[in-house]
Amino acid sequence: MVRKIRRRTPLIERNGKQLIVPEVVPILPVKDIVVFPRTLTPLAIGQPRSLRLIESASAGDRLVGLVSQIDSQVASAGPEDVYDVGTLAEIEQILKMPDGTIRVMLRGLEKIRTLEYTQREPILVARIEVVPEVEGSSVEVEALSRNALTLFQKFVELSPYLSEEAMMSAMNTEGPLSLAYFIASSLQLDVPQAQGLLELDSVDHKLRHVTVHLNREIQILELGQQIQSSAAEQMNKAQKEYLLREQIKAIQRELGEEEGAAAQVSELRRRIEAANLPDEARKEAERELERLEKLPEISPEHNVIRTYLEWMADLPWNKSTGAPIDIARARQVLDEDHYDLTKVKERILEYLAVRKLRHDRDAAAGAESALHEPILCFVGPPGVGKTSLGQSIARALQRKFVRMSLGGVRDEAEIRGHRRTYVGALPGRFIQAIRRAETNDPVMMLDEVDKVGADWRGDPTSALLEVLDPEQNREFRDNYLDVSFDLSRVMFITTANTLETIPPALLDRMEVLSLPGYTEEEKVRIARTHLLPKQLKAHGLAEEELQIDDEALRRIVGDYTREAGVRNLEREIATICRKMARDIAEAKAERVLLTADQVRSYLGRPRFFAEVAERTDRPGVATGLAWTSVGGDIMFVEATLMPGRKMLKLTGQMGDVMRESAEAALSFVRSEASELGMDPEFFEQHDIHVHVPAGAVPKDGPSAGITIATALASLLTGRPVHHDLAMTGEITLRGKVLPIGGVKEKVLAAHRAGIKTIILPRRNEGDLEDLPEELRKEMSFVLVDSVDEVLDAALEGGWPGQEMPEFGRAVAVTKPRAA
Repeated sequence: MVRKIRRRTPLIERNGKQLIVPEVVPILPVKDIVVFPRTLTPLAIGQPRSLRLIESASAGDRLVGLVSQIDSQVASAGPEDVYDVGTLAEIEQILKMPDGTIRVMLRGLEKIRTLEYTQREPILVARIEVVPEVEGSSVEVEALSRNALTLFQKFVELSPYLSEEAMMSAMNTEGPLSLAYFIASSLQLDVPQAQGLLELDSVDHKLRHVTVHLNREIQILELGQQIQSSAAEQMNKAQKEYLLREQIKAIQRELGEEEGAAAQVSELRRRIEAANLPDEARKEAERELERLEKLPEISPEHNVIRTYLEWMADLPWNKSTGAPIDIARARQVLDEDHYDLTKVKERILEYLAVRKLRHDRDAAAGAESALHEPILCFVGPPGVGKTSLGQSIARALQRKFVRMSLGGVRDEAEIRGHRRTYVGALPGRFIQAIRRAETNDPVMMLDEVDKVGADWRGDPTSALLEVLDPEQNREFRDNYLDVSFDLSRVMFITTANTLETIPPALLDRMEVLSLPGYTEEEKVRIARTHLLPKQLKAHGLAEEELQIDDEALRRIVGDYTREAGVRNLEREIATICRKMARDIAEAKAERVLLTADQVRSYLGRPRFFAEVAERTDRPGVATGLAWTSVGGDIMFVEATLMPGRKMLKLTGQMGDVMRESAEAALSFVRSEASELGMDPEFFEQHDIHVHVPAGAVPKDGPSAGITIATALASLLTGRPVHHDLAMTGEITLRGKVLPIGGVKEKVLAAHRAGIKTIILPRRNEGDLEDLPEELRKEMSFVLVDSVDEVLDAALEGGWPGQEMPEFGRAVAVTKPRAA
């Protein structure tokens, strides 16, 4: 039930007559605009419902209520989508358009408020009330009106879309309320701002509101004029400067003087002549110099050409180090900087010897030496000294050293450079490195060549093929220079942790030298001769203030680092030096001789333990050896059995090859069941589970075959594997042991873990020659041809009538066959 509202019927004046405001009027929602009373507003009507409303109102008293939509995105607004306060307007003129829409001129009459919507379809109809607005005639209102009129006059002068007629209309308005509404309708107010102005009750508040918006619009317009004026002044200034420059050039030509651009061109010409460019580069430089002379300085091409010519002049086209070769000094430098690394040092000395002979004999014959520089690739785990070795080689050769990291490089333009058509183009990394070195024969270290990427921008490894090919890099053509540059005098040295990710074509152009890692004794010597003096100097300590004996260094190597290189070892020594420096600074100590028992007080509890004996103290566990990109490592293989149906379960993130090795090992063990003293039917009633711990690390490869076979044999015979023994080798179904790779890395890892005996395939016997002499003396090596020999050596008790191999490099033993 709807309660009727009784109120007094208001009157409005229209065309000099008093009219009664109806209680119910049609409501027209409008978008993106607020229609004010006492103003004329044109509207475009296109929605069918709005067209029906206008037709209905024009046929009656021509009155309509205008309310603004809260959200202009609503297509068909309802009562909940519009404001409550609006304007009662009269339709003054209707113009029908050819496209079916109409143009309506509406005159705002009074401010109204909707009380209740009595109809929603087909048009909105609401019960309304007129909100009275008293104009008043106080002095404050008069002052506000005059101020608003003054500001509006200034606004009209600045505004590009209002004419003087708008100012005349404002001056002819009747009363301050009409003035406030007229000015508000002329400003570019958004709907919430205009609606807030409409809903204000007092005239003085409306005028203050209008004044605030006028001041803001005037500030915006003045700032816009300032920006436009400044831009025009800049253009005029540039034109003026251009004319003055042309006049200066004409005067200079008359006086025979050179300044500005002409002086720059002359300086570039002098530098290019002094650079002694090859014919091709010289012709290109002269052509660009002629273009530069004809271009004005304000031309964008001027800076591009000037930068190009500066690169051409700065490159060392024919500037070499040219130091005489002293092989004895080179050997001394290499020995001072690095311990061991015999093969690498011999290769460098061989290169120097050949270079010296060729140079001397070519000089005697009056011919130019054409010896190609070697391209060496140092491969090894982190921390073994690959990068520092390159610096030592440069010092031994008395050449400049340049290092370039290729890790993560994915853009082919990083190698060949960008073409000059691109904004901000530069030469590639190799030309930039040559410019930094200021010589055309530096030692260039390319770090992390195995980590070069490729994406949609190209494959950098393909661009490296030309750079690292001695037959092609004599005429290396950078995209930016677009002329040939001779890189054949550069000695390239690359480093990598693994060869697997290097493309074969690129690997074929390099001479690979392996740096597998160091033994414990080698690390102690390196720490004594290199790392400790370096860290003492870095921490401001004198040699007598901190001394570390060899047993303490061994304790640090064995209990606090387990790596192929010495990077973590250097960090631990640096930690000791920092603590010692603090003690000296706080006057707690003057000098310290660090022993093995004191290491824990400086470095805390040990981080690594010899866990091989603990993990292999029961049947079913064997110790294997693995190769990784960061050096060798030991690997445990565990086997267990349970009642089941002859199923083999493999866990520990084994790859496909390793899984096949496990299946081959089980097949071999089953085929040898009778010789192992097992019932052949045993396998029909049991499941076997083989697990390789460290399950988060993927593992693959065939070299764990004999380790898996030994773990299975140990499990099924109940005999544990010797706790100080490890093994590596591929297995076949017939029980043969095939050779594997990475022997030195694996043996070093076993030595770090405390392993004393290693089982290797016999065909890897030659790899033992690469091991240090001290390591060969400390460890025992069993060379085998078959799995029978592996089990003889690995299982405690061995086979009946057989003894374990003696200490030292042992020969393979043969298990007697059953009759």
